[in-house]
Amino acid sequence: MRQINPEKLAKLSTANSMLDEKYGAPGTPSREQFNEESLAWFYGNMLRERRKELNLTQKQLAEKLGREQSYIARVENGKADIQLSSFFRIATVLGIQFIPTFVN
Repeated sequence: MRQINPEKLAKLSTANSMLDEKYGAPGTPSREQFNEESLAWFYGNMLRERRKELNLTQKQLAEKLGREQSYIARVENGKADIQLSSFFRIATVLGIQFIPTFVN
């Protein structure tokens, strides 16, 4: 069994320290922009994967929504700043249901 070297372990960077170094501390404008772009990418990727599971093209999805294919591409790539209502409309067409949960 391999032993862990405590000195090497102490030198390892955490994900948070790497993010701080690259994008600034939490709350800074650059870190907030990174967080927003990350979320946009995450949700866009989720929609893309579901669309592919349903064997729909971007064009087919766009037609169901009355939008352009380029709009769907931008959403899936996290490059479109969409309203929550638009996100839910796309999700509904893809058969994704969101159930709100409220935590005190």
